[in-house]
Formats: sequence, structure tokens, C-alpha cells
Amino acid sequence: MTDTAESTVRSIEPALTFSFDDASTAGKAVLGGKGAGLIAMTRSGLRVPPGYVLSTACCREYFVSGAIPAGLLAQIEERLVSLERQTGKVFGGGPTPLLLSVRSGAPVSMPGMMDTVLNLGLNRPAAVALATQTRNPRFMADVLFRFHAMYAQIVLDVLDVPDPGELDAILGPLGDDPDPAVVYDTVWDFCQARLVEQGDEEVPAEPREQLRRAIEAVFRSWNTRRAITYRELHRIPHQMGTAVVVQSMVFGNLDAHSGSGVVFSRNPVSGAPGLFGEFLAASQGEDVVAGTRTPDPISGLHDLLPDAFDDLTATVARLEKLNQDVLDIEFTIERGVLYFLQVRSAKRTATAAIRIATDLLDEGTVSDHAALQMLSVDQVRQVQRPGFDPAEVVDARATGRVIAQGIGASPGQVTGIVTLDPDRAKALAKTGVRVILARQITSPTDLHGMIAADGIVTATGGATSHAAVVARALGKTCVVGCAQLVIDASSKTLSVGGHVIREGDALSLDGATGEVFVGALTLTRPAIAGAQLERLLGLSNRRSGAEVLVRATTVDQVMAAKRAGLPGVVASAADILATSARFAEVIESLRAPEDEASTFAVVEDVLAEQFTALFAAAGDLEFSIRAIDFLTDKISDVLDTRTIAVEYPHLAMPLGSAESIRAQLRGITRAVAASGARPRVSLCVRNVSDRAEAAALAVIRAEQEGSGGVELGVYLTSPRGALAAHELGDEVELVWVELRLLQAAMFGLPDEYLLAREPLDRYSSRGLLSVNPRDSIDPSVIPLLATVAGAAGANAATRVGVRVSGEASESLIGELFAHGFRRFAVDSAEAAPVRLALGKAVPAAE
Repeated sequence: MTDTAESTVRSIEPALTFSFDDASTAGKAVLGGKGAGLIAMTRSGLRVPPGYVLSTACCREYFVSGAIPAGLLAQIEERLVSLERQTGKVFGGGPTPLLLSVRSGAPVSMPGMMDTVLNLGLNRPAAVALATQTRNPRFMADVLFRFHAMYAQIVLDVLDVPDPGELDAILGPLGDDPDPAVVYDTVWDFCQARLVEQGDEEVPAEPREQLRRAIEAVFRSWNTRRAITYRELHRIPHQMGTAVVVQSMVFGNLDAHSGSGVVFSRNPVSGAPGLFGEFLAASQGEDVVAGTRTPDPISGLHDLLPDAFDDLTATVARLEKLNQDVLDIEFTIERGVLYFLQVRSAKRTATAAIRIATDLLDEGTVSDHAALQMLSVDQVRQVQRPGFDPAEVVDARATGRVIAQGIGASPGQVTGIVTLDPDRAKALAKTGVRVILARQITSPTDLHGMIAADGIVTATGGATSHAAVVARALGKTCVVGCAQLVIDASSKTLSVGGHVIREGDALSLDGATGEVFVGALTLTRPAIAGAQLERLLGLSNRRSGAEVLVRATTVDQVMAAKRAGLPGVVASAADILATSARFAEVIESLRAPEDEASTFAVVEDVLAEQFTALFAAAGDLEFSIRAIDFLTDKISDVLDTRTIAVEYPHLAMPLGSAESIRAQLRGITRAVAASGARPRVSLCVRNVSDRAEAAALAVIRAEQEGSGGVELGVYLTSPRGALAAHELGDEVELVWVELRLLQAAMFGLPDEYLLAREPLDRYSSRGLLSVNPRDSIDPSVIPLLATVAGAAGANAATRVGVRVSGEASESLIGELFAHGFRRFAVDSAEAAPVRLALGKAVPAAE
């Protein structure tokens, strides 16, 4: 052994493998989600096929050394011997052979992303013993055929393996009662010969070599393209590694009283209570999950195997209450006996997540805190997506435009052009085209296309197939099991009845009803969130005590904020000017001013006209207005503020033009009077960083007749301004800090980079930034934010808040809440997600 290998072995901890019946306190970070679940299930008394777990540390060691270290191999052998004693079976022999499954189990659920090998441990003696014990050589042949194909694909990276339909042709000449040894030789030799013909490596016949190489393959699957893509999408750390679960096999394909299934404790599509899932008689679990055969609804199990169904129903209800969550459960029935293979938190649609959280809260199963944790901000965004025009849907149904009916696997209504290839889906999506990915079935290798697509439709598979599970996890609209569809990849067409749809034609999908429409249906306004979501958001408000104001430019946006029960809105004077019918007049006056008074008189008039309707709609809401910023306003492309600032540089200073501030104050004051409403209005000036500026602002208001009812505020955009927050708060009523501009200033980046994914996300993913300022707060900014937040406590009359632009991550809002902010100004579409994030940020004890 080399010095390097010896040091690697020495670095292995004594206990890197864990039996299912170990009293280990190790969590998911060590055992992976699947392993931790199996140990917990065994401990709780569920019927679980015995096995053991290789920890995530083993995976990390494998990538360091490039092979399974000798010390770990010894532990694997010890666990194997122990498993033989526990089951009374023999690995690689008889009279009762021990066959194994080798499955991945990452600490964070990554459905369908990594690899599994079933039926491992078959050599000639074990195969003959299996046929003899079950009195079923045909069953043994099926198990052997499946093992060989799966091992060749997963471990040896073979692309072309025999089709399951070929097995009958292979066995036909052997008669009705073949000799098991002859069956083994016939099937094994056929499969091996296929590999040799293709120039591929043969599957090893020695069971322990099969096991070692299968474990290595599962480790390697952590770094496959699809797994890396999934982790990048969901921001899962790459360094965690995967655990490996080695488990004794039970056989759902043994006889008519056997089968495999996946069941959810509640409907993961709608959230409705009651068992939801599928069962496939005389099958192994891969048949259900892969979608190669269309299973029956779980209710059919009641008629086929009533005792097993009753056992399943009672156990699922108990597990849901114990775990305080909706569960995704894999099970196998072998000769009428129910075994549990996996229990994990169920992936669910956004609609289902909302209903499940409120139902479990009503049932007393979860606390307020736990109910909010069951919903993500991304799910709130999903329920706000557009839907089809209802009248057009009715017409489409009446005129025969529904060309296929499948299973609605993930809700949403989308329209796009069809493509049958995931690579083309990704390429088209990059150009801004909305894409529908159509596949016979999906597999993990399609992930990049599924991420790029707006909708997914498959011809086979059920509600627990790969396409369905991954689509729900991605929040993608998905319809599966459209048996009427004939998908021809070679001609790039899909057909049903008399319809032939070619790549590039339009399709529309309804992921709730399972309907597939030919052509494009019109997408209308976002769906109404519903009373259940509003209830959860109200709960969030009560828990956080925070105020969320939204950006508004139109009367409709103001009214929407009012209907949502929000305390107020924020607006930009530049935005208001840009949406005015008199905008050209404003531009002309700013570009060729005779004097400032006449120039800003036009601005005053337009603001007065525009704000009158907005204030009338606002009623008594708070209405915070940001004054025109001639230096950095993002409306500059249309307002031409940068050109104006070059010609009249004093306008670029926060208070460079007192007349500009006066005109805006006058326009706002006139609008309040004309509106007949009594909003709490403020005018806030951007880029202020000195107490003298704030004091000058107060003087301007005092000199302006009739503007005393308008409060004053500042927008802090620089480190200097943030450090002066306490002093500024003594002069004005409002202090806002603009997080995006402050972080951009600290990083030396254009602030617009913090609004778009590229180039910042790609740059950060290369490890070139320790913090991505788009979704996290840089440590250098934290002291500045703490200073600003503290200004509220220093002066009770000063309201302090933070302006967050674009989509806000849950973690970012949580950080801001933890640093003391209780007032937030966000974009209109972000009100509900931010309200939820604030409620989730409150610790359970509060």
C-alpha cells in the first residue's frame, strides 16, 4: 500500500457505516435523507427490509482517493456478513439467496437525479437457488434480466441494453418447465453477448465485485451532469456528497399477490386529504417510478389485496401525524406482506402546499410556525402565474382543440412551441421562446430540458413518474400518461387521431386538468391566490409585526395593495412622469429650460395630475414617493436624466436644485387636496449622506406654503449615508436604505447587475465571490444595515425601512429581519412572497 493510500485509510472514521437497527443519533447530513428515514422507520417498528448505510463521508473520501479505501471495504464486508445473519440468507449462494438494492441517498432530496441498482448479487448458484426457492424459473429470469440491464447502464455506462420485451423470445425455446441452470445460462449469455458485440465491458459474475462497483457508481452519480444541474438550480452545496443505502431485496414482481407502489399521505397536486398514489401489480419499484408502465390508482389495491391496503392506510396516517408533514412513501408487497422502502417529505405543488399547510393547522397537527415553514416564497410566486382565458378554454373544448387527455401531474397553464428534444428545449429557451417539452417518458438525462421548458407532456407514466415528481419539484406545468399521443423522435412529430403536430407548432397544457390543447391559448391575469393563502399571509403578518409596502405606478396597482390589506405603497416620481400622457412635454421642458421655475412648473403640473387619481385610490394608505434622481434613476433611458445631469450638473446632486424639490412638493400637495382622500404622503430624496442635506430639505418644506402635511424622508444608497442614519433621522420622518445600491457600491458593480441573473450568478458560481449579493448580504454591509436599523430606536418619530428590488430570496429577507428591519418596500409582485418570508423568519419560540 502506498503512503497516500495508508493515510487515506487512517483518515477514515471508525464508524462510516450504519445498520438500519443502529441506535445512531446521526442525522441526514451523515446518513442522507433516505438512510436517516430507513433507520427512523426501523426504530418505529415499521416492516422495513434490513440493510445498512454508507455515510456521506464515504462519498467524500471516495472522491479524494479515487477508489473505496481499504478500511471502508472491510466495514462493508462486516455489514454484509451481519446482514446474512440477520436475514438468514446467503449472498451469492443458497439455499435462500440474499439479493441487494444499492441506492443513493443525498442529505437533501434530489428525486431521480442519482443512480440505483436492484437485484444485485446474482451469480449462477444464487440464481438457481432463487428459482428453486420460489419455484418460478420465469421469475428468476425476469430478476436476472433486469439486474443485468440496470447494472450495465448504471455501473458500466452502457447505452444500449436489451429491451424487456426480448425476454419472452429468449425463454420461448426452453419450454414450460425449464431447468433453472439452463435458464440462467441462456439469459446471462444472451445479455453478455450483446455487450461484447457492442464492444462494451461485461457485467461481473462475482457478487462482491458487483457490490463494490455498484457502490462506486452511486458515489460517481453525485457528480453527473444532471445531479450538478439540479444542485445548481436548487442551490444545494456540491460538497455534501451522497450516502449509499444497501438493502435486502423484497420482490414486488414475485407473483399476482405482489407489487410495488408509491403513495402520498395527501394529494400532492391539489392538497386534498386521503391517500393518493399508484400501485402496479407484479412489478418492481422501478416500473412505477420510471413510468415505463402505467400503474393503477392506489384505490385499486383495496380490491386486490385488502389486508395490505388496510395496513398501508393505517400506517400512512400514523406516519403523517408523527412526522407532521405530508409524506411520499415507496412500498413493496411480496406475497401479500407489506414492506416500506422509503418515507420522505413529499414534493408538492404550490397549490397543494397552501391547502396542506392550512389543513394541518386546522387539524392541530402543526403549529403556526410549522405551517408557515411548509410553504416557500417560490411557491407563492407560482400561484400568481397567469392562466388561460376561461372563455377561450370553453370554446377550445367545444371545437375539438383538446387533442389529448392525460394526468394532471403539476398544475399551471402554459402555452409554447413543441420540441421533442431536451437539448433543443434548452437552446430555444435561451432565445426567449416559451417551450413545451414532449417526451415518451422522461429520465434524469432530460433534466436540463425540463428546467428550460415552460411545460412538459409525456405519453406514458403516472402521477408518481419521473416527469411528474421532477416537474412538481421544479414548479413546472406537467401532463403525463397521455396514452393517445404517438411521439416519433425521428420525424420530430407527435400525433393523435387525425392531428399531427410538428416541432415548432404551438401546444397549450393545463397541468391541473391534464388537458392538451392544439394551438396557443391566451394567457390572462394571474390566478387569485385564494382565502387559504391570505390566511397564511395574515398569520405571517401577526407573527412578524412587519410592514410591507409595494411599488405602485398605476391606480390598479394601488387598488391591489389596498385589497391585499397592505399598509401603503412606494412610488418614484420619475416613473409617474414616464407614464404620463404629457411625458414628451416634460422631456422637452427639461432639455431646454429657460429657467428652473418654468421648467419645473411642467413637472409640478404633471405630478399633480397623475398623483390625484393615485391618492384617491389610496384613501388613507401611506404613500411614500421618491423624488426625481437625475443621477441614478433607472428610468434614465426614457427620461434622459443622465444627459440633463451632464448639461446641468447641479441637478445630479441630491439637493442641487431647490426648485426641483419645491415643484415636486407643490405637485404632491395639490394632488392631495384634489383627491379628496387623506393618504399619509412623504417625499424622499435619494443619495443623501449628510445631516446638512437633510436639514436643508426641512428648510425647503418650511418655506413652501401648504406643504407641511407632506412628510420628508431620505433614501440611503452609500456607506456614508448609512453611517449617518441616526443624524439624518433627527431631521426627517422617514429613512429608507436601498439594499441593492448599497451592496453594489460595496462590490464596485453596476447596480443593475443585482437585478438580473447574468452575469453575476454565473460569475459567483465559479467561486469568484464568497457572497452573491443578489441573494445574500455581504458581511461588509451588515454593520451598515445594523446602523440604519438602529436609527428607528434612536428616534421614535422616525420610520426606518429597507427597499428590496427584484425577487427577494427567503434567506435575504430573514437576514434583514434578524438585523432589526420591520419595514420593507418591495416590487408589487413580491408583496406576498416577502410577507411569507417575514413570518417564517420569526423563531418558533416567539
